[in-house]
Amino acid sequence: MNPHIKEKLAVLPAQPGCYLMKDRHGTVIYVGKSKMLRNRVRSYFIGANDQKTQRLVKEIDNFEYIVTGSEVEALILEMNLIKKYDPKYNVLLKDDKSYPFLKITNERHPRLIITRKVKKDKGKYFGPYPNVMAARETKKLLDRLYPLRKCNNPKGRHCLYYHMNQCLACADNPPSVEEYRQITQEVASFLKGGYHQIKKELKEKMLAASEELNFERAKEFRDLIEHIESVMEQQKISINDQIDRDIFNYSYDKGWMCVQVFFIRQGKLIERDLSVFPFFDEAEEAFLSFIGSFYLHHHHPKPKEILVPIATNIESLKELLDVDVHIPLRGRKKELVELAMKNAEIALQEKFSLIERNEERTIKAVETLGEALNIETPHRIEAFDNSNIQGTDPVSAMVVFIDGQPAKKEYRKYKIKGVKGPDDYETMREVIRRRYTRVLKENNPLPDLIVVDGGKGQMSAALDVLENELGLDIPLCGLAKDDKHKTSELLYGDPPVMIDLDRRSQSFYLIQRIQEEVHRFAITFHRQLRGKSVFHSKLDEIDGVGAQRKRLLLTHFKSVTEIEQASVEEITRLGIPKPVAENILQQLQEEESE
Repeated sequence: MNPHIKEKLAVLPAQPGCYLMKDRHGTVIYVGKSKMLRNRVRSYFIGANDQKTQRLVKEIDNFEYIVTGSEVEALILEMNLIKKYDPKYNVLLKDDKSYPFLKITNERHPRLIITRKVKKDKGKYFGPYPNVMAARETKKLLDRLYPLRKCNNPKGRHCLYYHMNQCLACADNPPSVEEYRQITQEVASFLKGGYHQIKKELKEKMLAASEELNFERAKEFRDLIEHIESVMEQQKISINDQIDRDIFNYSYDKGWMCVQVFFIRQGKLIERDLSVFPFFDEAEEAFLSFIGSFYLHHHHPKPKEILVPIATNIESLKELLDVDVHIPLRGRKKELVELAMKNAEIALQEKFSLIERNEERTIKAVETLGEALNIETPHRIEAFDNSNIQGTDPVSAMVVFIDGQPAKKEYRKYKIKGVKGPDDYETMREVIRRRYTRVLKENNPLPDLIVVDGGKGQMSAALDVLENELGLDIPLCGLAKDDKHKTSELLYGDPPVMIDLDRRSQSFYLIQRIQEEVHRFAITFHRQLRGKSVFHSKLDEIDGVGAQRKRLLLTHFKSVTEIEQASVEEITRLGIPKPVAENILQQLQEEESE
């Protein structure tokens, strides 16, 4: 154990608070909370841990802690710190989900829209709908039933929906405010569970149309009734009191947790939400953090009541969320809480095989790669590739993989400035120099491993810049390809030697993915530049000639050669000022003489 950590463990307070685990770069990699900091933080370093926690502890180089006045304060602080630092091991609070709502807008001609943001704008919101398809189908149904505004046309200019009897805003005589109020009340009543009355009225209209032998109209009513049944009555689980509530329960095993949420709206279970994530605290604390984050960190609307299983700290949740929180002990509510746990258990077992396979492909592959190169686990890998066609438009690209997964926000593109002709080694020198000069200047994190697409020459060029110009000691490897342009060799060391990696291992598949990704990114960037250069013209370099004048000149004269042979008067007839016309001819003729 790090002696510095050992000393800090000895003086930890027996009070509630939050702790921040840091790696050797000083980056916060995990934030946790506890009602007793001394016991919780010590547990990471003393005693047996599962493999996943051991991996976290291996990366910890230091830690800090903040004492709070209560467990609830620790919970709030934990969520704020996670939002601030975005630690890579706090995946349970990173999933920024937002669910859609149906909204009746507060306008002269109100609309029914789908939105993911609830604002204080006097609109009427209904939901949330965790399944976006359910929201869309419900809106589609209501659009057919109620003629709210679907267009921005002025009155008298009829839109397509007007002819389908689904929009009256553009009618010759649009509905009055009172008529709209009645329509929106019916829509609101429908969404609050009053669709049974609508079904009854549609059945009466269907029978009336059938008796009048208007079978086409009767079929339309029948289709609407069937649509209502499929959209609004597909969920049979219900509670009679019509209260909006969310039901939480969870299951955990092998350091992973699955939380199941049931959304009860107007007494009916409309949808569920499922989250599976690794956790490093006590299960009850991780569950509590999840619920707090669910409402405060991700801004989910709070229902009137929340139901949770036995052993949940409901007093902390009540204080944190200001909502009624209950542990049902009997009846229908208890059955639903147990059903949520049963669903969580089933989902967790189903997900285990996928989770384990993903770990094999990512973090375990990274660990194995580090062992093969005899370096520390390369959590952050930066890879480079160059692209050009016979030296034209030379570019380079960098991709970043963190714990075996691409971090696309950190990808970078480079236009090569100081290299003439197809010189891959000098191109590699320039891009490595530019990248790590900036990293050092801005104090950004350095990679644990650099990968260059190429053999000994590219490796030598990159190492020369890193060691001799920048004074950096970062492990660097090269990837050579076979005649089919597939990864064939992993080179490492000085002088470079081939590293014997099993071609069927996940670590070999990882370097293949990295090489393919950086090659794809470089080629895509090069094609974009080439595409732009195809449309480049001599006119682009002349002062006073923008896109509009360039288009005007080429439309009239057909080519740059014809423009060059024209007179100043011919050019000015197009509305171009005389000084600009003279400048155009002068620069074109000078370029021709060169």
